[in-house]
Amino acid sequence: MRTRFVLFLLCFHLIAFSQDLSLYERHYFNAPELNLPYRLLRPASFDSTRKYPMIIFLHGSLQKGFDNEAPLLIGGKFFLTDSIRQRYPAYILFPQCPEIDSWCYFETTIDFETGKATKWNFPFKRQPTEVSTVLMKLLDSLKRSDAVDSLRIYIGGISQGGMGVVDLIARFPQTFAAAFSICGAGNIGTYKRFAHNVALWLFHGNKDDIVPSYFSSNFYRKLSKAGANVLYTEYDGVGHASWTNAFKEPALLNWLFSNHKKK
Repeated sequence: MRTRFVLFLLCFHLIAFSQDLSLYERHYFNAPELNLPYRLLRPASFDSTRKYPMIIFLHGSLQKGFDNEAPLLIGGKFFLTDSIRQRYPAYILFPQCPEIDSWCYFETTIDFETGKATKWNFPFKRQPTEVSTVLMKLLDSLKRSDAVDSLRIYIGGISQGGMGVVDLIARFPQTFAAAFSICGAGNIGTYKRFAHNVALWLFHGNKDDIVPSYFSSNFYRKLSKAGANVLYTEYDGVGHASWTNAFKEPALLNWLFSNHKKK
């Protein structure tokens, strides 16, 4: 009897989870480079006379593919919280990166004993990666077709998505008002490209053995010295999954939405 009850609760939870995530509309943006899957959550209590901010959220490596489902596994429920949707009405965009691509260019040397990266290189090539090129085309399309406030476009991401965040704000500093990168990394030398144009909040666990926390702390030091609008939160004893902590930060969205471009 107890087993049946547990199975019932599990099924109920899965159904509720699926129903919640179904609020994210399923779309595909067909461009010459690739067909980009994405999910879009529209503002709650939509008012056609208003324009709304947009948050782009970039997933990590384990959510790559073409199923248009996996990107919502981390962050999808967070943005669906009733209190968040009512207090911060916005478009929420979850694109999905193909398995053979990445949000930014990077190279690593892998230790075959541990299976983990020991050396990192982030070449800042002239053009973005293919998927990021298409993502920016998608953003332009949504700005034309929907009530998106172009002065309040934000971007965030985790792990490889966090790498994509710092890459894209360096390439398009006039597009994004603010960004947050969780357990990400990047080419530290690019900080000058966005230091005075994009506010940035960095998050990292100091026990992260996948992506070293020194990437975030080094970005913070460089940006702070340059007088940028930058914050850094490091979680003591936390490993790679620092997004669990970051999503609990009570000031995150208030800080994010307080930033906007000047007309």
